[in-house]
Parts: sequence; structure tokens; C-alpha cells
Amino acid sequence: MSAHSDHVRHYRIGLAAVIEIDRPPVNAINHDIRAGLIAALTAIAGDAGVERIILAGAGEIFAAGADAGEFDLPMAQPDLPMVVAALESATVPVIAAIRGACLGGGLELALACRWRIAAPNAQLGLPEVILGVVPGSGGTQRLPRLVGMKAALSLISEGRSIRAGEALEIGLIDQQDDDPVAAALALDITDLDGRPPVSSLPAPSPDRELAEAALARARHRMPRQRAPEEAIRLIGIADSMSFEDALAEERATFLRLRGSEECRALRHIFFAERGARAPAHLKATAPAPLDSTIVIGGGTMGAGIAHALARAGTAVTLIERDDDALQAARKRMASLYDAAIRRWLLQAGAAAAEQDAIRFQAGYDGIENAGLVIEAVFEDMQVKRDVLTALDRAAPHAVLASNTSYLDIDIMAGCLADPSRLVGLHFFSPAHIMKLLEIVRGARSSDRALATGYALARRLRKIPVQVGVCDGFVGNRMLQRVREAAELLLLDGAETTQIDRVMREFGYAMGLFETQDMSGLDIAWANRRRQAATRDPARRYSRLSDLVCKAGWLGRKAGRGWYVYEDGTSVAPNPNVTPLIEAEAARHGIIRREMADDVVLRTLLLALINEAADILDQGIAGSASDIDLVLVHGYGFPRFRGGPLCHADRMGVGMIRESLLALQETDPMIWRLSPLIDRLANDGTGFLTPTIRRPA
Repeated sequence: MSAHSDHVRHYRIGLAAVIEIDRPPVNAINHDIRAGLIAALTAIAGDAGVERIILAGAGEIFAAGADAGEFDLPMAQPDLPMVVAALESATVPVIAAIRGACLGGGLELALACRWRIAAPNAQLGLPEVILGVVPGSGGTQRLPRLVGMKAALSLISEGRSIRAGEALEIGLIDQQDDDPVAAALALDITDLDGRPPVSSLPAPSPDRELAEAALARARHRMPRQRAPEEAIRLIGIADSMSFEDALAEERATFLRLRGSEECRALRHIFFAERGARAPAHLKATAPAPLDSTIVIGGGTMGAGIAHALARAGTAVTLIERDDDALQAARKRMASLYDAAIRRWLLQAGAAAAEQDAIRFQAGYDGIENAGLVIEAVFEDMQVKRDVLTALDRAAPHAVLASNTSYLDIDIMAGCLADPSRLVGLHFFSPAHIMKLLEIVRGARSSDRALATGYALARRLRKIPVQVGVCDGFVGNRMLQRVREAAELLLLDGAETTQIDRVMREFGYAMGLFETQDMSGLDIAWANRRRQAATRDPARRYSRLSDLVCKAGWLGRKAGRGWYVYEDGTSVAPNPNVTPLIEAEAARHGIIRREMADDVVLRTLLLALINEAADILDQGIAGSASDIDLVLVHGYGFPRFRGGPLCHADRMGVGMIRESLLALQETDPMIWRLSPLIDRLANDGTGFLTPTIRRPA
């Protein structure tokens, strides 16, 4: 084994040998690093003058975990358990000097050291369950020995990371210092000589109550995912098995999960999130300044956007049409801050100061120097055009953004003297919580406008996905299609409760009809009325949702929708919906029949996948990963299934084509096979094939 490594170097400082991991940007541990660490330890073992080894990361990162890009490759030696064992059995004590991220395999390296010193900016954790695996190099056995059962269960089964201060409190690190390497050099060697390795510490006694509580939290936070439950099981065997046997069981579990479909899907979403950034051609384009931003409209969306901006440190001016509307906006904003205080996100004093800094005004006076103006008024084309026309004069130099869920921003841009300064920013409700931001590129949107959208997403810590112009963009267009499929399933014989149940069993937090009731049926109804004039009369159309809305059953807020509610809680399906379903089925000449759960689920998935394929083929989305991000982060598609197109590849594109062709025979318009699916099936490829990409 060569002593040379491109990403590991070692050198002497007095009586200490320093080993540095240097693989920008995050020191992800790959085969080269593992081999380099073994080579460095071997070389240092031959130096009799060394009394301590200091393990550190170059720059501001220790190691952000194993390189997940190697998960699909055959396991190559030395593996990480071998490196961890070598660190723990080194001839002289090893000290971990930790800056920045020390996560996953990085923390397992640190746990093998005799002493851990961390800078205040250090972030420590074992987040493997988020990628569908468990720690595979001793994390489930060493961590509970070091910090106890309660802290280990929380950190490992939830994939939670903590800062240095909390790590010091629970005993995960021994010392906090601004310069961990200098502190490691100054450490009295007598403090290290008697320090036993973590593996030889006694295992904590099992605690059934703690384990059951952790299991309940895991099932709530990550339902139907295997890794959190396996992690809890592995922590539980720390007391009942020898350390070596428990390590072997941990490794076997890691390798089994590493090859699972769940792990592949979670890795797909992980890499899609990492890749969600401004395209290369925008890097040289300066965005509009974001230190002060104008929000037009103080309704639910406008207030949420303004709250998110204020929380991110941006000075906010919220504009309404008159004093009455301003008063209502102030109340909405106050309720958002009250909620933040109740959730321990803000102290009362800080919340009051932040809220007091938000400027409320009626009219557009004094905004001529604005850098970014976001309109979040009612979802009506004429209302938005009126606002943009006023802004054209009032904020002549600003990037203008429309928070629209469906509408054509190219039509909006037509009312501007310079259409290039308009970009669509589709926030998701609640805007201060949801992580997704669809950046809608109009035909004439400038690079500056797009760069501003991406800069705003970065400021707000949101996941940006660039989309093209069509009715509903990516997410809402797909939602409309699956709603249509669900309503037609009702006419065919499915039940609302059945559809919701199979969606929850698939992994959604809520079913389609439950979600509609929660958000309110009137929003989608208004959109259907807008579309009525251009709807193809030849396309089969169910009036069921319209009839439910006309009856005043607008969901939870009305006490009745698809379900009946008491004190905001669902108590039963709405019995008055059944006669409407039967009457609408009869109008279409449909004889309702009992439907199997697998047929219901497959039909809903095929509707999503076929629409997603058209969206990708038409260039509305730039990649299959973009579509998966939108559905996972904006519409509740189960993360552990990777998004609809990742799941489609698992189902098999050939099988999907066959199923859609069968449905196409029943309704050639609604179930028209996407040309992209036909091409992929002919080529024997899938949606995640790297070449399947269109310019968004």
C-alpha cells in the first residue's frame, strides 16, 4: 500500500504527528482517504519520537462523512472499520481536532480517538439514517458508551447533529477551543496516557422506555423507513452482545441497507438537493441586492414571505392597498411570531424587535430604489397585471417577482416597459416553513432576474428548482392531473377513504382528499373556473369537486368537505358526498364497482409519472431530479421513494408503458402515453439516465 495519498498528508510539530484530511469541499471520506489514513498511521508508527497523533481536517471541515457516491461501487479495502480500528489501536494516543462538520464516518473516526477537541463552529452527528443506512463503523456501539443511551438514541435514530456546546455538555467532546490543533498540541500527555478507548467503556444499561419513545419518534418523523428502526435495534444490543459481535452485526446491517432500494432513493434525493443551485451561466451575473425587500400583499402568502425574509435578516416593507388591509396584515404577522415563540424558535424579546423592524405601508410611495419587489396578491391575472403596472412606475430599477401558483408570467410581463425584469417565484404554503421555491423563467426573464431568484432561495435556505411557463408549472400541473385521476377513480367505484389510505400506506403523510380539506377546496375551485373557458370539451370532466364546493363544503375551515369535522378534527367521511359521486358516475354512464387497493395506487402513480414525463419532454423541468425535488418537498411524495420519476425507474419504464397503453384504450385523451416514456422504453433506459435532461 503506497504511503502517498492525494488527500491525506502528515507532518511533525515537535513531538506530535499531525494527520490532515484535505479533500475539498467537505472532506468526504473515499477510498483514497481511507488508504491515506492507514498509510499515514503506518508511517508514524515507525517514528519513535512521536508521543501523540493529531487527526484534523484541512481548512474549516473535519470530515462530513463517507462519500455516498461510492455506495453503488463494490466495497474496496481498506474499509472504514479498518481505519477506525487502526486509529483506536495506534501506538500513541490520537486526538481529534475538529472544525466544522464532523458527521457520519467523520464522527466515527473521532470516536476512535482518545480525546476530542472541537471549535465552537463544529457540527457533530451521525446522520446516516437520512440516507437510508445506519452507522457502519462502530457509531451505534461507541456513541452510547460515551454519551449514554438517551443522547445516542436521539442523535442516531433521528440523524440529528449538534454544535460543540451541546456536544461538550453530553460528553461527546472533551474540550472546546477556538484552535483545536493548538489545544491538542498543548494537552498534557498525562491526561491521555490513562484514557481508555471508547470501545472498552461499559455499555449503558438497556432502557425499554427510552427505546420505545425513540421508536415512536422515528415512526412519526420517518414513517415506513427501515434505517431508524434498525439503528435503535443496534443501539439496544450494545449491552447484550460483546463489542466485537455487535460491531459485526452493525456492519452486516449497514451493508444490507446500503444495497436497498430505499437507500438508493434517499441518496437520489440527497444528491438532487446538493445539486439544486444556480446554473453555471448565472455565476457571473450579480443579483439584485436583498438587504431590503418589498412585499406586496399581506395575505397568507405575503405575510409568510415577509416573515421568512425578516427571519433571514432582510429589512422588509410590506405594502397593502389601504389601512384596513394593513391592519389585517399586522395581525397575520403577529400570529406568525406568536407561533415561532410557542415552538421555541424565537425568544419573545427577539421576536418583538424583529417584528417592530418590519415596515407596513399603504401604497407605493418611496420604493423607487428597491432592489427586489415580490408581489403576493390574489391569484388573478388582471389583479396581478394592475399591481405590476403600478410597480413599473414606482420601482423602475427593481427585479420584480410574482408569487404565482398557476398563472402565465409571460402575459404578466407584457404590461412592463422592460419585461426582462420579471421572474416567477412560486412559494409554497406556509411560505416561511416550506423549503421548496419554484423559480419560473419567463420567455424574457433576464439573467439578473433569475440570479436574484436563486440568491433569494440561498438567503432563505430554500431549495430552488427552475421551471418553465405552463399552467401550474411543475408541481401544481402534476397535482391537477392526479386530482383528476383520483376523481375519476371515485366515479369508477373507489372511495375517498380508500384513496387516502393507500396513499398513506405508500408513504404520504396525508391522503389527497385529506390534504384538500386541510388547505381548503375553494382555491382549486377558483382555478378550475379560470380554466373552464379553455378546457377541451372533448376531455372527460368530473364535476364532483365543483359540486362539493357549490354545496359550501370547503374543507376543514367550513366544518365539512370530503370529511366531516368537529373542532377541526376529522370524525367521518362526509355522507352527503356519496350521492354526488353516484349521480356523477351515472351522468358519465359508469357502473361503479369495487376497486382493489393496488389498482387505485397504480392508477394514481401512472397519472403522476405520465404527466411528469410530458413536463420533462416539453422542457418545463430541466431534469428528472428537479421534478422529484418538487414533488418530495412541495407535495408530500414520500422521500424514501425518491420522487415519482426515481420510483418510476424502480417500477420499470417498460411496465409503465404497458400499463398506460392499457389505460389509453379506455380513454385516449386523458391517458395519452407520453412520447418520452415510449422513447425510454424503446431504448431500455430510465428517467434518471444522465442524458435525459432538457433546458429549463
